[in-house]
Amino acid sequence: MRSTGRLGRSRGLVPFIAVAMVAGTSAAAAQAGTAQHGAGSAAITTADPGCVLSQPDSSIKHVIYLQFDNVHLTRDNPNVPSDLEQMPNLLNFLTDNGTVDSNHHTPLIAHTGNDILTSITGLYGSDHGQPISNSFRYYTPSGATNSAASFAYWTDGVADSSTPTPADTAPEMVTQAGKNTPAPWVGYTRAGCDFGSVSTANTILENTKIDIPKVFGPGSAQAAELAANPNLAFADFVGIGVHCAKDSTLCANSSNAKPDLLPDEPGGYDGYQALYGAKYTNPAISPAGPVTQVDGTTAIIDPVTGVNGFPGFDGMSAANSLGYVAQMQEAGVPVTYAYISDAHDNHNGGGAYGPGQAGYVAALKSYDTAFGQFFTRLANDGIDKSNTLFVVTSDENDHFVGGAPSPANCDGVTVPCTYSTIGEVNANIRGLLATQQNNTTPFGVHSDSAPNYWLNGNPAQADPVTRSFEKAVAAVTATNPITGTTGPVANYLADQAEMKILHMVSGDPLRTPTVTEFADPNYYVYAGAPNCTSPCVQVESGFAWNHGDFAPDINTTWLGLVGPGVKHLGVTNAVWSDHTDIRPTMMALLGLSDDYSYDGVPLMGFLDPRTLPASVRAGLGLWESLAAVYKQLNASVGAFATATLKTATAAIESTSDGDATYLQTDAELTQLGQQRDALAAQINQLINSQFFGGSGFSPSSHAAVSPDGIQGTGHNSIPTLIAAADALTAKA
Repeated sequence: MRSTGRLGRSRGLVPFIAVAMVAGTSAAAAQAGTAQHGAGSAAITTADPGCVLSQPDSSIKHVIYLQFDNVHLTRDNPNVPSDLEQMPNLLNFLTDNGTVDSNHHTPLIAHTGNDILTSITGLYGSDHGQPISNSFRYYTPSGATNSAASFAYWTDGVADSSTPTPADTAPEMVTQAGKNTPAPWVGYTRAGCDFGSVSTANTILENTKIDIPKVFGPGSAQAAELAANPNLAFADFVGIGVHCAKDSTLCANSSNAKPDLLPDEPGGYDGYQALYGAKYTNPAISPAGPVTQVDGTTAIIDPVTGVNGFPGFDGMSAANSLGYVAQMQEAGVPVTYAYISDAHDNHNGGGAYGPGQAGYVAALKSYDTAFGQFFTRLANDGIDKSNTLFVVTSDENDHFVGGAPSPANCDGVTVPCTYSTIGEVNANIRGLLATQQNNTTPFGVHSDSAPNYWLNGNPAQADPVTRSFEKAVAAVTATNPITGTTGPVANYLADQAEMKILHMVSGDPLRTPTVTEFADPNYYVYAGAPNCTSPCVQVESGFAWNHGDFAPDINTTWLGLVGPGVKHLGVTNAVWSDHTDIRPTMMALLGLSDDYSYDGVPLMGFLDPRTLPASVRAGLGLWESLAAVYKQLNASVGAFATATLKTATAAIESTSDGDATYLQTDAELTQLGQQRDALAAQINQLINSQFFGGSGFSPSSHAAVSPDGIQGTGHNSIPTLIAAADALTAKA
């Protein structure tokens, strides 16, 4: 299973004056962006002779997508350089050669699984099926709920390891229509390009018990290995893989390639194969010897079994993940997606670090070294900014929970920081409800700083049981043992009408919570005993970085873009974006398309105008303005959703006669959400059809807007659409 990955983030953007102080030799990394191909460069022979990765006038031949688990652009302590400032080999590469969007945002809930899946699909959790992660609950016929993991292979059913036959028969990755969500590698493999995955969520095998019998067969040698040695099976078959194009020599030359089955894929997906696991991927990409870390010499070793295999998700350090990416690219796999684990947890001894603590600084230094080696190695291979689209982002920016550092002016780099208190504040909501509010309603919970509650029996939203529970949760208070302050645990509450506005209601009604709480981000809310015999509020020193919540320091993250067609803007906050925009931006640059409609839009402000469709170039300012209002209208943490969440919270907490205030407000929010969805769909269709007409979007609007109006929208110009979006946001 994947680590809980509880992680954090800074208060505000600090000028990047500390980069030189952290490492004065980082120019080599930026230079890698302009490395010349010459004698001594490794020869890259593509495994995909028919791969077409770019628009006709573009030179993109490689795609490298990297997703960090909680790495921060901004500072968690104003004196301590941020994570990226302590990785100047990466930061300088991005700022010297492309754009870093400091105004980039998460979906809700802002947790690793949902964030990564949203980033790689361009879909909110409501449309890919995992808005609540890294686990969720679903209703069973008994009226109670079971827990399931969010991390499962793309075509798995509900990943409930407690039973071989979960009562919920929906796919793990489920669309609003109840089908399996289209897979993110298909847009590449259909273009003739292999897709290499390095521990990227749900694109590789995640769980041995479920995935090995499914992919290899219950009577297979791989299933026998699982029965005899589960740890070896994990290292051999989980976390690493390649989805091959039809004409790929990589799969054709391997006797261990298996059918890549996507039975619900729009348009069909027959005749494709994949390599599942390091046991079969490693020999294909590194036939001369073991796959190494990015330094090219140190074999990647699973610490449990000692084999050259997958070292676990927490073991995917920058050195390990970048080593796999480089090896795949060198083996002719032109598209690679990789996950890099966090640097703020002590993955060897356990526990968490605070900003500027010696172990944290050392981990970031090792990451910086790995990126320096990565860019140098790629440059020697002839892979650089002139022919490669680099996309780098972080899932979310977790909130640090701990006391003040010592000494007060420590910077971590020259003066290490120490902490007398580090740890999230754990709150036993079941005990607090029973002792403070005399509420013992039975429920299941997804524990988090944004806990989700499923009341037993699945009562209706206006049911007195539901309403009493919601008001009780809102009234719970706690004394923070770190600060000594007493106040509500909950900051906001979202019922199902509001969750739908926040894109948190999937196509599987059995997994829809009764209510979601967005807590004070210092608190991690769980359900223990229905009493406080053991303290209901206490510091948990093993974890210090909270996520999931509706909070600016968690929801604001960053996106880095480098490559042909990307503007060189350095660090900028000029464009408000979120994770749904990454996929359409990449596909627009590549001239590719998917077989579904995105929730995001291409980030036109970061793209060279020459890469844009003629219809967009002709009125670029208007299109950018339309995209900007669309984001504020539709994004999970945009202006519209922010306003409605506050309204929903007030209504849930209301105590009017007959619950009139709640009932009226809930009806109004439902209507507002429907109006928002309709207008957002029109704007989305109009923007994306300019770039992707003929794929998941109707080509009818691909031409310039006609004098007779914009087909299908009821508006006669882009300015009227902008005004309508602004008016609806203001109405919220």
